[in-house]
Amino acid sequence: MSLNQYNSSLMAKFKNRGLLLAASVAAGAVSCTDAADELKSRRPNILIAVADDQSYPHAGAYGCDWVRTPAFDRVASEGILMENFYTPNSKSAPSRACLLTGRYSWQLEELGNHLAIWPEGRYTSVFEALAANGYKAAFTGKGWAPGDPGKVDGKPRRLTGKPYQKRKLKPSTKGIAAVDYASNFKDFLADCTGDEPWVFWFGSREPHRAFEYGTGVSLGGMSLDDIDHVPAYWPDNEVVRNDMLDYAYEISHFDDHLGQMIQALEEAGELDNTIIIVTADNGMAFPRRKGFAYEHSTHLPFAVMWPDGIASPGRRDSSLLCMADIAPTLLALAGVDADEVGMDPEGKDFLDVLADSKRKKRDFQLFGQERHDYGRPANQGYPIRSIQCDGFLYMHNFKPELWPSCDPVTGYLNTDGSPTKTEILHLRREGVDSLLWEQSFGKRPQEELYDLAADPECLNNLAECDAYADLKSRLKKMLFDELERQGDPRLGPDGDVFDRYPFHQKGDNDFYERFMAGEITEYQTGWVNPDDYEGSNENLGR
Repeated sequence: MSLNQYNSSLMAKFKNRGLLLAASVAAGAVSCTDAADELKSRRPNILIAVADDQSYPHAGAYGCDWVRTPAFDRVASEGILMENFYTPNSKSAPSRACLLTGRYSWQLEELGNHLAIWPEGRYTSVFEALAANGYKAAFTGKGWAPGDPGKVDGKPRRLTGKPYQKRKLKPSTKGIAAVDYASNFKDFLADCTGDEPWVFWFGSREPHRAFEYGTGVSLGGMSLDDIDHVPAYWPDNEVVRNDMLDYAYEISHFDDHLGQMIQALEEAGELDNTIIIVTADNGMAFPRRKGFAYEHSTHLPFAVMWPDGIASPGRRDSSLLCMADIAPTLLALAGVDADEVGMDPEGKDFLDVLADSKRKKRDFQLFGQERHDYGRPANQGYPIRSIQCDGFLYMHNFKPELWPSCDPVTGYLNTDGSPTKTEILHLRREGVDSLLWEQSFGKRPQEELYDLAADPECLNNLAECDAYADLKSRLKKMLFDELERQGDPRLGPDGDVFDRYPFHQKGDNDFYERFMAGEITEYQTGWVNPDDYEGSNENLGR
């Protein structure tokens, strides 16, 4: 069924019920006067908590017993646990740009890249919009990053509000940041003495790499046997299980500070009138996750609570939502018109989900990426566009001749260094297992198609199967039609414009050429391990 056919059938369905509606071509939206409209302009306080590199379903509320998240679980149990929340781009800076602007990364020019420069005077962030309309806006930890936010009146542009970073702590491991997020939030609350509403961004730097090896067991009190499943594209051994538990320990650190913030809100009498959104920017920093476009890369945890606003709390919701939906939701709650503040969200608000009054349905979700980390000739990215619909994921790799995780000779820079990465690289080099290397680092075909119900790990590519030819053709048409409607430059005559946008640090431009010439060594690639680098790109698979 085409998108137009879908909308026609949806309209007929509701007309037969005697309802007045207006269908949105982009997302099958249906507007009607209901409980969702009553949430508009309520102007609650807003707390957004964003973990750095956490995958779905790694939280206790989802039934994951080896990740301890009592604060997240409380938000879910007293609010809504979303089952199908995604980022359109599984890398920190472009994903956060989607959240802040309500647009897809390919609609944001250079912000579609990682390590970018925020365009001067363009792309108003939702925090800027709320701050201009009576909200007190601030953040602690990591805001929009890494990149250059630009300047306003000679000072860094406040894309996530005023920084609160003064409070420090002694971290329990070398990998945890020395930022006391919760105390910084309490300082912010103490400064909120008037009646004005506020919006606060808690940007944890956990569970970002690097972890301190073995701390999940030694400090977290966990056991390797607690892990009930190791993805088939990683080796199942002691090293990898320890790596997973170290990741879980850092999630617990994020969750602990979230819990302290919730307690501070209770003590201040502010909890009931505060909407709390908890999610992550992209998938976990392991091979084939962060920086890729597979199901495990883009699917994120998401829970929301608001005692004064959410209907039927304690429920799960399977609506298909994405990062670009957050900004229009916050604007609607605050009673701010997007046009009047210079925003043009592509995402749709989810007030109907909060009100438990379904009035729209998104039946597909788009994903894509351009340049993430450097490490390819001529500053090239790895352009992908994909669509998830009816339980299938179709992916179009525009340049299958390139290495998806950056060139081997430069250390596969789009996959952070880790014990798991090292294990996979060594298994190939020692002639023990090259399949795991192919799955995480090998070149991809131009088209990929996966049945997510049968194959959530996306290992059985159906793109060349005759039985799925019609489905693949339909999904490809839906994808390209929607991208064309959205004005995606990748489909135009100058799709490589993304490769010409500069990095935010001049020293990162032309990295590959300078690395190959010996001008750059490991000092500029500290997020990968010393032996991640291959001696050559030759004889390394397809």
